[in-house]
Parts: sequence; structure tokens; C-alpha cells
Amino acid sequence: MDILALDLGTSSVRGLVLDADAVPRPGALARRKVRLATGDDGTGTLDGSGYLACLVECLDELAAGGHLRRIGLVATSAQWHSVLPLAADGTPSGPVLTWLDTRAAPPANGAGPADPEDYHRRTGTWWHRCYWSVRLPWLRERCGDRTVRFAGLAEYVLGELLDAAPMSMSLASGTGLLDLRSLDWDAEACALAGVRPDQLPPLAPSGWHGRLDPGYAKRWPQLAEAHWAAPIGDGAASNVGSGCVDPSRAAVTVGTSAAVRMIQAVPAGAELPPLPDQLWRYRVDHDHVVTGAAYSSGGNLFAWANRELRLPKGAELEAALRRTAAGLVVRANPRFGGDRPPGTAPAGSGELRGLSFGTTAVDILAGLMAGLCGLVADDLAELEAGVEEPMEVVLGGGALTASPWWRGAFTDVLAPRTVRWQRNPEIGATGAALVALGRVAEAADIGGIGRTDEGAAPNT
Repeated sequence: MDILALDLGTSSVRGLVLDADAVPRPGALARRKVRLATGDDGTGTLDGSGYLACLVECLDELAAGGHLRRIGLVATSAQWHSVLPLAADGTPSGPVLTWLDTRAAPPANGAGPADPEDYHRRTGTWWHRCYWSVRLPWLRERCGDRTVRFAGLAEYVLGELLDAAPMSMSLASGTGLLDLRSLDWDAEACALAGVRPDQLPPLAPSGWHGRLDPGYAKRWPQLAEAHWAAPIGDGAASNVGSGCVDPSRAAVTVGTSAAVRMIQAVPAGAELPPLPDQLWRYRVDHDHVVTGAAYSSGGNLFAWANRELRLPKGAELEAALRRTAAGLVVRANPRFGGDRPPGTAPAGSGELRGLSFGTTAVDILAGLMAGLCGLVADDLAELEAGVEEPMEVVLGGGALTASPWWRGAFTDVLAPRTVRWQRNPEIGATGAALVALGRVAEAADIGGIGRTDEGAAPNT
């Protein structure tokens, strides 16, 4: 049996085929870039219908290449926190708000949670613009009377393709409306959001699987009998794909954005471990939670610098970064996209200091990358305080695959911890597949983890 893994990201949508051990099949990859609308006001939106079209194109391409013939299971890694309003006929009545959108704000006269500390413990979140408790009232005000319910991006696109698409516990936890212990919608969070449970997606039970809608089963007959597993939040999937599935290891992942996270085994109904004040907590599935911190800047820092600063390419850039490191003088606040929760700094909060007429484009890039390393180091210390022991760190993600210098910078700032690197570039797809297979614990022994100075895996 092969596994089809879907990656519903912010900058692209991808489909790739893995073998039964969740190892990517060479050449079995389809990718479409998606247009993320951004603005100085904090806009960060996607077009839902256009996104669905890109996913369909990926599946068409894989089918045409003969890659879907042996698919028995479909696993999905999907962006956390996205939300779009839906009309009565299921069509979008507004754009998809992504995690990058910072425009929503709690009402000026709003009281917020009655006990913020208990609210944080129950939901793992805060009354914050990133979560549906703040986003839904803001969206309803702008999208008018056509809006009758809300869904995440994954529920919308999979709802179009499948016979049903309930919300996984993983994605529901990213809304900020889920009680992480009872695994049901939290009454106070829903009241703050001004929403009834019947206006939210139904929650997927443990072991849920969907099937293709008959119309799409005719389009892709190879997938007609495949089981579609409930989607996993992209951060949780990346942790599993990095082999970080218990408190002995933290994953530091840098893709478009960045995060540091730890997974713990906590079955539904069990007492939740203590949660540090500055960290969030979500669900991986019915049996595990993930705790950590995230940042709106990551590989998008490099993308901005590469676009605006005319950087050298490839090996020339890496050599220039190594020369810069010894005399690094540019100090940077890398929060170009504002804060992720619990911070509230708006988009446009990035800063560069220490510039002179001798400052080069590479100096600026190095300052930005080092600035993110510092943010991660501070939050990793918070994460370790929650488990009272030092952690091994595994680096992963496309941005770190592309930059040996950045891997070295993380190694330096996180010392004296052991820092290693997951060379597999498909950590999200691999992790989603392992969760769908019920093999989370086995991921602790996953292959591909090595020294940070090693080259990338052959299939990069």
C-alpha cells in the first residue's frame, strides 16, 4: 500500500506519494504555488476556491503520472488557525484568513475570559487575534448576513472532495475553541466567539476515515477506495516527521514561518501537564498534545532579503555568510509579520540596527537569521522549564535544508544542548502519514537525523 500525503501550506499546496513506511517515492510529487494576499495593514489571506483548484491540479498531475495506482490511505498536513466564512450553500462568503493575518482585534469593550489563566490551561490559547474567539466576530462584521457558519481551509477543501469532512482534534485545537481535555468545544470560548457549536464543523471521532465524493471518484478512480485520515496541524506533523515525539526532544522547524515544539502523550480525559504562561498547547491527535511557540518569520525572512537585497546565490552566499559571522554587527528584530500569540506586536514590527556604509546585504540577512535564532533560544528555555530537564534539539524544514550557515547559527545559540538535523525535507508529509498510521511513538527512531553539517538527503 502507498500513502498519498497532502500538504496544505500557506505558500503552496502539494501532493506526494509515500511508501508503506512513509518514505517518499522518487518523482511522485506535484506542487502548485498559491497566491497569498498581504498588505501593510496586516492582511494575510488566501482565496478558498483558487486553493481548491490548485489541490485538484496536483491530484490530476499525480494521476496522469501513474502515481496513484496503489494508494490505500490519504494523510493531510494542514495549516493551523485558518478560517473562512461560509454561506448557506457552502460557498465562501469571504477570503481565508491565514495565521499571517493580524487585523482582527478583541472588541474595545470586551471583557475577555472570566479567568484567563484557567482559559489558557483548558484551551492552550489566549483571547488573541490568531484564534477564532477573536476572528469570528471580526469576520462576521465584515462578511455580512450571508455567513451562516465557519470552517478552516482543510475542512473547506476536503469538504468539497469527500463524502464528509469533520474537523480533526488537531485542527480544532488550533482554533482556540477546543477544551483540550474533554475534546469538545469549550463553552466560554464559543461564547467569546459569538458562535454556536452547530455553526462550527463537526468534530472527527478517533479513527475517523472519509471517502471521495462519487463525482471525484470518477475523476480519480485510483482513489475511490482509499481511506482519508483526519488532517493533522502542520506543526504537529513536522514534529512527528522530525522524530520529536516525547519530552526528551524539541523540534525547531523553519519553513515559511518558524516554531519550537515538544510532544507529550496525553490521552483524552487525562490531566493536562503544566503549561508555561508564554507557550501555547494544541492537540496532535486524541492521544498526544504539542506545546511550544511560533513566529511569523522564518524562511520568509530569506525570501524578503533575496527579493529586495540582491543577495549572491548558492555556495557564494554561504561563503559570504561564513565570513560575516565572525564580525556580526547588524542587530535585527525579525518580527516583520508581527507577533504570533501571546504577543500582540502588529505586522511591520521588524527592525534593523547597527547599519553603516560598510553594511552589506549579506550582513543584513545574517542579522535577521541570527535574530530568529535568539527568539527560539528564549522560548526553548521556557519549554524546558515545563519538563524540568534539558532537551535535545532536532532542526528541520525547507529553510534550514537550504542554509548550512543557518543550521550552524542555531547550533551555536542553542549550545550546550545537543543539536541535530533531520535531513528528510518532507517532515510534514512523513509526520502526517505516521500519525494516520497510528505510529507516533515509532517516530522516535525515525531515520534521517544526523549532524547539522551533513548534506541534504538525496531526494531534496
